Amino acid sequence: MASGKISLFARAGVPRVTLVPPWALVIIAVISVQMGAAVAKQLFDAAGPSGVVFLRTLLGAAMFAALWRPRVFGHSRRAYLYMLVYGADIALMMLSFYAAIDRIPLGVAVAIAFVGPLGLAVLGSRRAIDIVWVVMAAAGVLLLSPFTAQSLDPVGVLLAAIDGVLWAGYIVISKRINRVLDSNTVLTLSMLIAALVALPVGIRGAAAVLADPALMIISLVVALLSSAIPFGLEFQALKRMPPRAFGLLLSLEPVAAALMGFILLHEALGLTEMLGIGLVTTAAFATARSAV
Repeated sequence: MASGKISLFARAGVPRVTLVPPWALVIIAVISVQMGAAVAKQLFDAAGPSGVVFLRTLLGAAMFAALWRPRVFGHSRRAYLYMLVYGADIALMMLSFYAAIDRIPLGVAVAIAFVGPLGLAVLGSRRAIDIVWVVMAAAGVLLLSPFTAQSLDPVGVLLAAIDGVLWAGYIVISKRINRVLDSNTVLTLSMLIAALVALPVGIRGAAAVLADPALMIISLVVALLSSAIPFGLEFQALKRMPPRAFGLLLSLEPVAAALMGFILLHEALGLTEMLGIGLVTTAAFATARSAV
């Protein structure tokens, strides 16, 4: 297993990521992935959500492979099993998330999905105050549900909730797989597996993008912002902090998503949606402040 001091971009000659505090890596990843999601949504008309997922994972794997040139063969059976599960989780997480933001605003989708990491963060906690934050987050999600925000697509809300479960799984698996293989190998091969999982549902939409140079450039930007930068930085951060702390530090996700949706997609949110996002974010931030 590679040492935690190995730089994420060592082969590219970029300064060591380990010089940056892990919390800062998570914040950079949060901003990058939400910006990438906003850009990706602009490709939906041409490729559909599944086509964008296939392109994002395939291009992300190509970027990682070119940067790190990982060893493909000679790993343990346990390592390959972990990568298979990890890659499948990444693909399903992306598919459910992109399908969700195709139906509901980006900020709303991320706030609902954030229940997964937040639930993981408070799981097993013995502090009574955490119950308050869970209730607050639940109230926020309720405000973002079709029961109170009737303009929201119920299917989109359900897909965002599914994404939250997969998101929590991603955090747990990331920490465990770090003990088996170095991050360079894991990220490259798992992203390739994710592309293979998305291939059957995404190849048709991806073909339309591949035929248009302008759309292809946008796809490269999406892969960089949504895969190469955030997955790499999150993986390094998880090597230096427990999954619980990592989940808590993602408290900026809903706000970042709402801002990117407003700035890049012109998605205006109503008072109910803004209040819901605010409650979820406040609950996550309060828990993070007391636990990290």
